[in-house]
Amino acid sequence: MEPETFPEELADAVVGVQRLIRRRLRREMPDPRLRGAEVDLLRLVLARPGIGISEAAKDLALAANSVSTLVNQLVGAGYLVRETDPADRRAARLLPAPAAETRLREWRRRRAELVRRHVSRLDEPDREALHAAIPALRKLADTLHEEAEDS
Repeated sequence: MEPETFPEELADAVVGVQRLIRRRLRREMPDPRLRGAEVDLLRLVLARPGIGISEAAKDLALAANSVSTLVNQLVGAGYLVRETDPADRRAARLLPAPAAETRLREWRRRRAELVRRHVSRLDEPDREALHAAIPALRKLADTLHEEAEDS
């Protein structure tokens, strides 16, 4: 491993895997097709029901108007419920609709099956290397998230 090229190679590999997984899942999932940012927002709202739009924008590292657009699309598709915040009538709180839970459960199931199928094609040392890398990748994600919160 060349230290000067490692960060770029790692980023390219991680982004490439994520992009291919999303493309495959988008093709296999029933309509309406959801973009990656829509799925990310649904996952966040399921994890933190009642989250506000500006807080969701910060967590997703997106502009608030972009998240508002995503919210409108997901409300229209029946995946999110937008309620007025009783503490601030100008703000909205986001809640998952039952369809969101069903959709994400199916998305996770299909994602796990897709990755399982392709990981099983690798030899044992490669499978072990991927398994061993999971904690380090989680720590990397945490540091990236922390840096985004600080900015």
